[in-house]
Amino acid sequence: MGLMDNLKVKAEELKGKASEFAGKHSDQIGSAVEKAGGAIDKATKGKYSEKIEHGTSKARTAVDDFAHKPEEAPGAPGTTPESPAGGSTPGTPPGATPGTPPGSTPGGPTGGTTPGPTG
Repeated sequence: MGLMDNLKVKAEELKGKASEFAGKHSDQIGSAVEKAGGAIDKATKGKYSEKIEHGTSKARTAVDDFAHKPEEAPGAPGTTPESPAGGSTPGTPPGATPGTPPGSTPGGPTGGTTPGPTG
């Protein structure tokens, strides 16, 4: 895997964690957004109340759209099962690339596989 591929994988992992965190704490985030909007409205003496309300509404919507709510129960209506630990393909070990034979690593520019260490 190249550097950019590694960065993309890590970015997706972090996005997932942030989404889960936002889902677990969406009430606290919403409260903080409201508090910040109120403070800004007070500081501007109500001059931009409509714009501030619009902005806080957009922020709440963005958090709700981004947040991954924790599942109530596995298999409950409206929920999707989580992917297996370490990969999106069943049976793929953590850190392995789906479709790569065991003991091999993803190859170079041709996309083939390079045999792993012999032992």
